[in-house]
Amino acid sequence: MWPRYGYRRAWAQLRLEGWLVNRKRVQRLWREEGLRVPVQTIKRRRLGQSTVPASRLRAERPNQVWALDFLFDSTADGRPLKVLSLCDEFTRENLARRVGRSVTADDVVGALEEARLRRGSPECIRCDNGPELIAAAIRDWCRIQRTATSYIEPGSPWQNPYVESFNSRARDELFAREVFNTIMEARVLFEDWCHVYNHQRPHSALAYLPPAVFAASFTPEPS
Repeated sequence: MWPRYGYRRAWAQLRLEGWLVNRKRVQRLWREEGLRVPVQTIKRRRLGQSTVPASRLRAERPNQVWALDFLFDSTADGRPLKVLSLCDEFTRENLARRVGRSVTADDVVGALEEARLRRGSPECIRCDNGPELIAAAIRDWCRIQRTATSYIEPGSPWQNPYVESFNSRARDELFAREVFNTIMEARVLFEDWCHVYNHQRPHSALAYLPPAVFAASFTPEPS
């Protein structure tokens, strides 16, 4: 029951339970049974179960891969801000966002559902192994929508490059430049910036078209 107990603690526990037993006898039985305190192992983080390996996943059309990630900032009083980014890897569009002191798994599901109602379900989502992103609520949403999951390896942000690029632009052009007095101010300014990013800001990877303009002009190749 208590694998970290040695024979001395086991002997003491027996005495507390009313057993009149000699410590050396407990030690002898302990050795005869081959019992020992196991070597302490390194704690491991629970990981999400990928249905598509992140290293092999590449978006070739809209709605094929949606990428999620978080970025962090603070309001003027020093209290934390957590920001969820959700992007289409092919069009580079920002699809939904959440800003708060915390962002829960239910908030992530809400952002995914908001994007789904406008665009339909994605074929796959790509994200890291944060607790908000491997929660049962996310797995249930993916199962219901028949959406595959691709979790990047721990400590490998380069496996999620498109949303990392989006976050880098958001930090450089907004979060590193503005002081937010309230959460509401951060939400409004981030919403405004995302609108400009989608509809007005030229994107170098899209022949300098804004993501929404590129998405509207995309014509899939005939199969």
